[in-house]
Amino acid sequence: MTHIRTERGGAVQALNAAGLTAAAVRHDCVLVVTHPVGDLVPPGAVLVEVHGGRPAPDPSQVTGLIALGTERAVEQDPAFALRVLVGIAIRALSPAVNDPTTAVQALNHIEAFLHTLGRTVLHAPYAIADEHGLPRLVVPGRSWEEYLQLAVTEIRDYGADATQVCRRLRALLEGLLDALPAERLPAVRAELELLTASAEQRIGDPARRATALTADRQGIGGHLMSPPAGPTDPAGPG
Repeated sequence: MTHIRTERGGAVQALNAAGLTAAAVRHDCVLVVTHPVGDLVPPGAVLVEVHGGRPAPDPSQVTGLIALGTERAVEQDPAFALRVLVGIAIRALSPAVNDPTTAVQALNHIEAFLHTLGRTVLHAPYAIADEHGLPRLVVPGRSWEEYLQLAVTEIRDYGADATQVCRRLRALLEGLLDALPAERLPAVRAELELLTASAEQRIGDPARRATALTADRQGIGGHLMSPPAGPTDPAGPG
């Protein structure tokens, strides 16, 4: 195995998969990219591993097929677009801003992103083969669980005690349960459990907690999706 290192650091913005695959075919090798698009790679770090190959490909040609820049870019990095939306939401939830409505609006876009991604085949990592079916390029990928955690973890951390945000986040997760394939659902259920636990820990008043744990796509004021179960009044109505 040969290591190809980058002379300069930077964020991995994109890679030329067709060019890297063609280089691997020419040299009869497998190229393994060690960092996913979006990673910040320090100078001198291994960027590609070369398995096989006689002779090994020219390092400068290989590194020239991977774009490094000063910051992440969205063209081949959907996680960065998601990261931006989450950043908007958590800034809105900071004590200095205190704008949960903006966080709810960001969750609207995050939900659309997750519904699309949840129906997409994801591989972590994924391999690209040549015309004969031989793997030639291996690229790191992200799993559904990683995307989902990115989408909701920090918003839950900063917004679980904000009624509007908690309700909208619950509606988002319950909507995913109704729409996505079965293999995606365990991670969604786990996030619902974490949301419930966070609200129970941080909202002391039972009535307010029950309100916060009711799913509502508008946060407050929309159609209630799942009123939380609670004890019934033994005296009955009236």
